Amino acid sequence: MRGLLRYTLDLFDPAPPTPAPLVRPPKIRGRRQKSTPNRPAGQVDIDEFAIKSAATGALQPGESLSAVLPSANFRHPRTNRESRLGDAMVGYEFKRGKRRTIGFRVGPEGLAVSAPRWVPLYEVEAALQEKAQWIVRKLDETRAQQASQERSRIAWRDGASLPFMGEHIQVVLDPAHNFDAAGAQRVGPHLRVALPHSATPQQIRDAVQAWLMRQAKAIFTERLDHFAPKVQVQWRRLSLSNASTRWGSACMDGSIRLNWRLVHFNQAVIDYVVVHELSHLRVMDHSPRFWETVGAVVPDYPELRKALKDPSAPRWD
Repeated sequence: MRGLLRYTLDLFDPAPPTPAPLVRPPKIRGRRQKSTPNRPAGQVDIDEFAIKSAATGALQPGESLSAVLPSANFRHPRTNRESRLGDAMVGYEFKRGKRRTIGFRVGPEGLAVSAPRWVPLYEVEAALQEKAQWIVRKLDETRAQQASQERSRIAWRDGASLPFMGEHIQVVLDPAHNFDAAGAQRVGPHLRVALPHSATPQQIRDAVQAWLMRQAKAIFTERLDHFAPKVQVQWRRLSLSNASTRWGSACMDGSIRLNWRLVHFNQAVIDYVVVHELSHLRVMDHSPRFWETVGAVVPDYPELRKALKDPSAPRWD
């Protein structure tokens, strides 16, 4: 069954979350604080992941949602509680569940907060205030990243520009040619596509994507052949991936999958991903031994790895 074992290279590889300090509930005179054995009251854990969007909206404890909503700064689409964090009003989705800690997630829709059923609301608010700076910073990064992603969205028309192997090429509709039935041909900085000027955005996108995928297959094959002897492995089969969260994967049987969208990056970045996956044919994990294998062939892999997180890479959704 070893042939079925697979290891993947994630498109987004967030750093481990920073542990948060213990948040202790305030003492309340005349009432005994309820506690649960083996549950550190108010402990906070943070779950970060790739961020796409942030909206606007927020609410102070005790105020009505409709009274404050117009002046809010950040608002989750399923906001049911809000709080002032520093200078920002933050509307967040609040849920209770079977968990031991208070958890924060800054995700595609904004801030989501989860808490155990036994934790009182004032303790949740204390935890929010404890992590206010982190939360607002991540929400700001969300907004900036979303703006960058929107700028990178390709308008599929005659004259559209997109990166290819680290350079920009411009789409030129050329209905007079069929380019040997290939549909498109690169001529210097231009990608001439055999489509009429009345072609729809979807037709242009499909033609350009087909050309990019053909280039990707040829480029990846050549780089796999180049690096396999250096890693001292033998790859057996290449397939193209269209995954949204992975740049590549490798199986013990020698099969390699690479995301065709890697052709937007320069060759050094492509080479890093190729070596990364070939190295998994020797070490099927991300242990120090694995990174030593990668580093022996691509010494500057840490910087190349960071380049894969470039938010300006074109979006195909």
